[in-house]
Amino acid sequence: MSYVTDVLEDLKKKNADQPEFIQAATEILESLKPVFEKHPEYQKTGLLERYVEPERIVIFRVPWTDDEGNIRVNRGYRVQFNSAIGPYKGGLRFHKSVNLSIIKFLGFEQILKNSLTGMNIGGGKGGSDFDPKGKSDAEVMRFCQSFMTELYNYIGPDTDVPAGDIGVGSREVGFLFGQYNRIAHEHHCVLTGSGLEYGGSLVRTEATGYGLVYITEEALKQRGDNFEGKKVVVSGSGNVAIYAAEKAIMLGATVIAMSDSSGYIYDENGIQVPFVKEIKEIKRGRIFEYLDYFSKEDLTAKFVEGSAHIWDLPCDIALPCATQNEIDKDSAEKLVDHGVKYVTEGANMPCTLEATQIIQKNGLVYLPGKAANAGGVATSALEMAQRSSRLCWSFEEVDSRLKNIMVNIYNSIDAAAKEYGYENDYVIGSNIAGFIKVANAMMAQGIV
Repeated sequence: MSYVTDVLEDLKKKNADQPEFIQAATEILESLKPVFEKHPEYQKTGLLERYVEPERIVIFRVPWTDDEGNIRVNRGYRVQFNSAIGPYKGGLRFHKSVNLSIIKFLGFEQILKNSLTGMNIGGGKGGSDFDPKGKSDAEVMRFCQSFMTELYNYIGPDTDVPAGDIGVGSREVGFLFGQYNRIAHEHHCVLTGSGLEYGGSLVRTEATGYGLVYITEEALKQRGDNFEGKKVVVSGSGNVAIYAAEKAIMLGATVIAMSDSSGYIYDENGIQVPFVKEIKEIKRGRIFEYLDYFSKEDLTAKFVEGSAHIWDLPCDIALPCATQNEIDKDSAEKLVDHGVKYVTEGANMPCTLEATQIIQKNGLVYLPGKAANAGGVATSALEMAQRSSRLCWSFEEVDSRLKNIMVNIYNSIDAAAKEYGYENDYVIGSNIAGFIKVANAMMAQGIV
């Protein structure tokens, strides 16, 4: 067996109870085999064995009191995976599905994603199995304050700078930052995605979705094409999905479907994103409420239960922005049968390994999440730069920088794929381009 295979097999044994982490590690490590063939010096320092192990894992209890006075206890996590190129950077996810496997897979992917931005930020991730849905503002505040009271010990502006993720929006970031500030007595940039009133950046809300479309636009451009007239399906209806849909429409596409866990809305004439924004960002409602915005005479949309069925719809471009493993073998085969030409991942690992293989085997342009959804963390790094210099750039300036970063990411993963003999394989290109920078930094810093 090869060096990479040996490391992967050992990793599987040590982490047998962590399927999401093993899935991510398998996809990444398998694609790095040609790197270790070209750079045998990496093997001599045990670089890969060190790379796959987090530098630090923190697990802690989070006690809080609900509105009825009952004591609740959740579990909190922070995985600080790799700081070779900069302070740990990665979101906090509050969702009932959160466990160590999911946090480790997200943190492992984050190393490469952050490296691809070209900025000096390392990889980390965190969160809790706390679910903000159905909780009052007061309950969310009490949970966030308890969570930050412990997390405070492990983060800082030059150590680890978390951000939001699923279940952690502007409300949660505000409560978390307020508690950090209360303990530290200093106004640090220790959480990105902050409100504009206390140091946040313009475009941060839109960044992941916009960046997703910018990298897809570049892939289209390199093939003599554009978004004009394309039919687009966007799964999900959270932050990433909403702003990916918005930007795609700005570029001339028609977004025909969006979803949440209850099902999806479909309109051949195009979804009206402002209504989805109001439902999700203001009302915190469900996607089927979209139909309530139209009279019977004007209603052309329909709601279909079962969000997985959104991939039954024919389209030109698929943007999976909901959650991990939402596109399985059957869904991938439907995408191929319907003649979809581009699949760009807005969520983290939304395609199973089998689905990825089907998509690539059939020649679709497939841009993986570690490259395609890097716009969020890239803009977080831009926010860090603005806050450290006490500046606030205009929307247009941040948006322009974001677009340049996403174009550069496409060019770097395309170049890496070609250099190693895997033209148009952007999974391998992303993994190699992101890994090389981190690997060289680790080599320079010795056995640590």
